[in-house]
Amino acid sequence: MSTETNGRFNANPTSSNRTGVTLMNNQVGHVVAQVMAGKPDITLQELPSMIRVDGLGKIEFGFAEIAEALGWDEFGNDDFEEIMSTHYGRMVVFDDRILLFANPEDAAEHIGFDLEAI
Repeated sequence: MSTETNGRFNANPTSSNRTGVTLMNNQVGHVVAQVMAGKPDITLQELPSMIRVDGLGKIEFGFAEIAEALGWDEFGNDDFEEIMSTHYGRMVVFDDRILLFANPEDAAEHIGFDLEAI
């Protein structure tokens, strides 16, 4: 279903099946983006002050993999939040990784959400 406004803009209420984050384009953000660049269904868009990391369906940011690429002993949620300015999709934070889901129902098992109708 498409809704037209003033003949110029269209709205499409169907799922794009996309999720992603906007990272700061600094040393840490750049390394995180490069770690993600080699993963399937991930696209990067580098802009002067930010890097878009977008994915199809689900994205997983593994903290151990990122720490290794940075040469750090550890990388965690606090470090990730410091370089992330925004995200879209359902974000689920674990001790060792962050998962982003394009569709909230795909995250149901991780957030204790019951998909059955009442």
